[in-house]
Amino acid sequence: MKYCYSDSPIGSLLIAGDEEAIHLIAFPKNGKPQKPEAGWTESMSGPLAEAVRQLREYFAGRRQEFDLPLAPEGTDFQRKVWRKLQEIPYGETISYGELAKRVGNPKASRAVGSANGKNRIPIVIPCHRVIAGDGGLGGFGGGLTVKEKLLALENPRRCAAGSAA
Repeated sequence: MKYCYSDSPIGSLLIAGDEEAIHLIAFPKNGKPQKPEAGWTESMSGPLAEAVRQLREYFAGRRQEFDLPLAPEGTDFQRKVWRKLQEIPYGETISYGELAKRVGNPKASRAVGSANGKNRIPIVIPCHRVIAGDGGLGGFGGGLTVKEKLLALENPRRCAAGSAA
């Protein structure tokens, strides 16, 4: 596995993949970039370089959709949830319950929440766009502050309205 880092407004992101696809985007923990696993080699080529470029465009407000080869690793159900996440348009949010309906199991909102939490390619697979049914943020692997920042980047009106409530 190869890796690189990409600076962003939410901290330094660890990006890992191979010559074919992106396998991981990891948020910083406690303000520090995550460390690569033993045996990984640093690289800024192929899909990694393209991921850095597209993430920079996203954070600069110049990209709303990603076009990257991805290799998400999970169960069939998790991969189904992650495919549905990629259908949520930029700047929009849906509830966990709505996501459960979209994967064909309206009673599985907890299961889709769990699948959301196992997403190892956040931002590109936009798990931050799923919120609680009451309009609250719900959970997020990168922390709620990061989720708020991503949602504000995509839809400043939503967060302005949310902070006024």
